[in-house]
Amino acid sequence: MTESTPLDFLARYQQAMLALDADALADLYAPDAVHEFPFRVPGFPERYDGREAVRAGYRAAWGATPVRPKEIEETAVHRSADPEVLVVEQTVRGEVAGRDGGFAVAGLLVMRVRGGLIVHARDYMDGLALTGGRTS
Repeated sequence: MTESTPLDFLARYQQAMLALDADALADLYAPDAVHEFPFRVPGFPERYDGREAVRAGYRAAWGATPVRPKEIEETAVHRSADPEVLVVEQTVRGEVAGRDGGFAVAGLLVMRVRGGLIVHARDYMDGLALTGGRTS
């Protein structure tokens, strides 16, 4: 990572997620990056290939969902033996418009950052908990 520490980079990533800012999020990715979602959610792709797919995918998803994240609580941040890899255990808390109460969904994010940009991410989050398919 060139200009910032892994934790600085993670803070920028989380700020974009909380703001639902698809442009700010996509700008953190390399042009040919891959973002995978190993835990499948019906109607949601298993991966985005490339920065512009990340931009379009998140813009569409955030525009179509009543889910509004309010906080990302880091349970743990693990640095790998590989300096490009950052592993984050986190809980996303927020609200769903039209539904009483909030949500708290645990997840694991594994990012490979090279040259200050995400080149690969695996996002392990229980998306069904956000849609009402499961509760946490």
